[in-house]
Amino acid sequence: MELEVYWLEFAENKLHDIYDYYSLKANKRVAQKLVKGILDTTIGVEKQPKIGQIEISLQHRKEEFRYLIFKNYKIIYWINDEFQRIEIVNVFATKQDPKKINEME
Repeated sequence: MELEVYWLEFAENKLHDIYDYYSLKANKRVAQKLVKGILDTTIGVEKQPKIGQIEISLQHRKEEFRYLIFKNYKIIYWINDEFQRIEIVNVFATKQDPKKINEME
């Protein structure tokens, strides 16, 4: 059974932050291309939800978080069996302090 991909508000806000940052630091075209690349990376995860590696930094949580990589971003998600969907919870810039990965709310 194919699952639905659902972006949580926190992850959507991260996409907006990335877009806003690169719109100022580079230009809107660069920002759009980066956000599109992040979104495109999630294509197909609904058919193969366990394609992403397990995020070791989040193993202390009850959910099993996985991630996909696009450039220097980790797209963090988990499989919510109760709602039959994949919940994308964060888009984490890997250049940040790794401890910040726990900030997903």
